[in-house]
Parts: sequence; structure tokens; C-alpha cells
Amino acid sequence: MTPDRRSFLAGSLAALGLGAAGCTPTATSTKGSTMPESPGPSAHPSAGPGARPGNPMAVSTYSFWRYREDAKTSIDECIAMAADMGFDAVEILEVQMERKDNAYLQQLKRQALAAGLDLCGMSTHQGFVSPDADVRRKNVEKTVASIELAYALGIPTIRVNTGRWGTSKDFDALMANRGIEPPLPGYTDDDAFPWVIACLEAVLPAAERCGVVLGLENHWGLGRTAEGVLRIVEAVNSPWLRVTLDTGNFLENPYDQLARIAPKAAFVQAKTYYGGGTWYTLDLDYDRIAAILRKVGYRGYVSLEFEGKEDPRTAIPKSLALLRRAFAW
Repeated sequence: MTPDRRSFLAGSLAALGLGAAGCTPTATSTKGSTMPESPGPSAHPSAGPGARPGNPMAVSTYSFWRYREDAKTSIDECIAMAADMGFDAVEILEVQMERKDNAYLQQLKRQALAAGLDLCGMSTHQGFVSPDADVRRKNVEKTVASIELAYALGIPTIRVNTGRWGTSKDFDALMANRGIEPPLPGYTDDDAFPWVIACLEAVLPAAERCGVVLGLENHWGLGRTAEGVLRIVEAVNSPWLRVTLDTGNFLENPYDQLARIAPKAAFVQAKTYYGGGTWYTLDLDYDRIAAILRKVGYRGYVSLEFEGKEDPRTAIPKSLALLRRAFAW
């Protein structure tokens, strides 16, 4: 099958205190709760009857699109292709969704069920790195809307970002500078960390009531390094904020940095670059990465983000085979 070419924003900050629409209230606190970092290596099933063969494999709808105007693909088309290729689940890129009405959301759930696929994650976009309080407030509202959207789809976790300063000319320029971006004049990164922490704390009540775990990704901005990711996650200190670990976003000392954030991983995104990467190409050792995650007892989804130039119809199945081999137990 070939990819064809082809509001849910929440009300206000006040809604945070009342709970996201349609989500069940709970009495548990979001702050300072205890939660095991991981079950540990002993939690892995031994080989034998009934043992799970490995981590469940998902594919991000981004893999079929990659922001190419000539390859825009609907979410329902991506679900169909994921099933044909043999994945276990689908991760949805929110900006790829052309419709968000309830009828369409329920149609996607029904389609995934019939195909034997989980809708396991959603990647969202927000930016809390701004000295403008109104900009940060609007991005809090946007994130609450994404939490509600995930809840409506039955998705248990969403990727969240810190955002960035916006001083790069464009994303190509940011990538040419290896993700490093200077702050706005008169500010430093140390000014921005409290903004991001406060905004994530503001959306936690909605996440808890909807049962949607936030996964802060190592995704440029303040999350470009393991140190930055952990500074935020440890400051918030909630089981509803964990880490979305992206294997392809640490450009220096990747394995050491991945090992640092692995104990807090709620979701894993795995990059491949068949045909050469769009912005860069990394020669990732997935046996080594799988061993890092196995050591901390990670048993969750591994979601492919194909970011190469090869035709996705051939590159995505090759990527799935690579990841299944590496993440088999």
C-alpha cells in the first residue's frame, strides 16, 4: 500500500482545577508521589511457555510522512500500513492529524482494534521557553488539549517538549548547529528551566485525571542533554511526568546519555536512517541500546521514527526487523 498525497484546544487555565473534559477525577496527589523507576532486570520473564518475546513494536505516523509535502499521509492510512507491515502498535504525530472531531477519533480506535493494533502514544508540540507569560499560558492550554485528545483516543502517554528559544533562522539552521541555540538577549537557560517546570506542573492535574503519562523527550531546547531532561523531571517529581527516550537526539556521547535517562523512560522512540538521514545520520548500535534498556527493566513500547530518504515502503519493514532482533528477550 502506498502513502497517498493528500477544536480540540482546551478552554483555560481554570479548567486545570476542574479536570480535563471527560476524564475521571482522582484523589491522588501529583506531587512527590513515589513510583519505582523500573521493575529491574529480575522482572524480565524467563524463556519458556507464555514468555513475551520482546518489547512491543510501534511505528510513529511521522515515519510515513517526515514533513514532506509530497508524502502527506492520513492517520487512518498509517494505521492500515502499520498493520500490513506487522507492527504491534501506532504512535500518532498530533500535527499530522487533519481531523480531530469525535466521530473520527472513535473511527480510528475502531480501525486499530480491528487491525489488532494499540494506539500507544502521541507526539505533541509545545514551547514553554519564553519570557512572555501569556505565551507560556497558551502552551499550557495547548498541552491540556493534547492530554484530552489522547484520552479520547485511549492513548496512555504523550511526548512533551521543553520548547526552545526560537533564535535559529529555521529548523535546518538549528540542525546545522547540532541543536544548539543561543538564548534571547538578556536571558540564559537558567532563566528558562523554572518556566518549563512550572508549566509542566500546571498540566499535571489534567494528566492524572485522564490517566495520560507525560514523557519529556530529549528533543533540543532544554532537553538537548540528559542533564537538562533530568533537571526538569526530578524537579517536578511526579509519576505523571517521565521521559520519552529518543535514541537519535543525543549527538554527543549518546550511549552514556541514554543510560542516564533510561531508568525514567515511559516510552522509547527509535530512529533509523536508511538512505541517509534528512538532517544527519547516526550509526546507532541497537544491540547496545536494547541492553541499556533491558538493564533497567524497560518492557514498554519501542516506536520507530524512520528519518531516512529511502522509500518508507522498503525502509520501514527493514527497520522493524532490525528493532525486533535487537529488542527480543
